[in-house]
Order: sequence, then C-alpha cells, then structure tokens
Amino acid sequence: MKLLTTLTTLLLAVAALADDAGFKPLFNGQDTTGWRLRKPGGHNSWSVADGVLKNTVEQGQHGTDLVSDAKFWNFTVKFEYMVPDGSNSGFYLRGRHEIQILGDFAKGQVAKGSNGAIYNHTVPSEFASKPAGEWQTVEATMIGNKITVILNGKKIHDNVGCDRATGSELDKNVTEPGSFFLQGDHGTVSFRNLVVKELPKE
Repeated sequence: MKLLTTLTTLLLAVAALADDAGFKPLFNGQDTTGWRLRKPGGHNSWSVADGVLKNTVEQGQHGTDLVSDAKFWNFTVKFEYMVPDGSNSGFYLRGRHEIQILGDFAKGQVAKGSNGAIYNHTVPSEFASKPAGEWQTVEATMIGNKITVILNGKKIHDNVGCDRATGSELDKNVTEPGSFFLQGDHGTVSFRNLVVKELPKE
C-alpha cells in the first residue's frame, strides 16, 4: 500500500510538472512506453521502479542507449538525473548533441568533458555538479542550432551555437528534427521527471 501511494504521488508530480506552461511528459513513470533500444538486440540494462528510469551498468559491462520514438526540433526539455561517483552517461538533444552526465563532484572544477558540457564542443561556464546520490536538475533549450543549459539552477551554456554532431550521434542530419536519447552503454544513471515543451520554428 505504501509503495502504491508513493508511486501515485510521483505520477501526480510528473503530471503537474508536465502541465506547467505546456510541458508534456517524455517518460510516464511506469515503463518505457515511447522509448526503444538503439540496438534492438542489445543488452537491455534499463529498469523502471517508483517513477525512476534507471540504467544499471556494472564495471566492464555495456548497456544500450534508449531512444525516444518522438522527434523534436525547437524545444525546452527538463529532467532530473542522479549518478554515482565517476559514472558516465549523456542526454542527447535531437540525438546528435550530447549534454554530458558525469559523476565529477569530487573534482570540484570545470574541465574538458565536465558534467554539463556540450560533449566534444563546449565546457560549462562554471562548475555546477552535485554530489553522488543527489538528484540534479537540467533545463535545456534548443532553438535552431543554439543551445542553452541550466544545470542545478546555474546557466552553464547561453545560446551556444552547435551546428555539428558531437559524437556517438544517431545521425549527422543536424538541420532535421531528431529524437532524444539517453546514453546507456557505459555508466549507471537514473532519470526522473522528463518533460518537454515544443517551441515554434524560428
């Protein structure tokens, strides 16, 4: 009964967040409806429990990326994630531009590939990581080729032009709408409260 109450509370919270200013859920909190494995025959390391989507990858193992069925052009996407120390993942905008997810709180400073970086493109303007085991928040907006990212309340990218794919992309068609994808091949990571608001074409 307690578990059911907790799950209901989480689902209501997601629905409330989604209703806020036109945001819609990308993850329903119950299963992976609306998402597919990047490689259909790949190892499925994803699970859902208590409103959390978790990718569990043990040392030396590999999982499989999770790709949204829906594609997007201009949008604001919000999500929360949590990673252990040293774990490595990413959230891909249009399936081509990776927002780095890295358990790097112990480092205490920005470096190439830091948490929140536009991978292989732009380092964050300041260090904004939280410790392992804490939920971190992202709000990312992409309009045309410009990316703005707020990590844990700090604006770490402000209208950064990104007109190329940044690595491990689904394709290189940067002038077309694309899926979101959650990197699942080499690091444990948890996600919750994934919502998106589509914005008008420029």
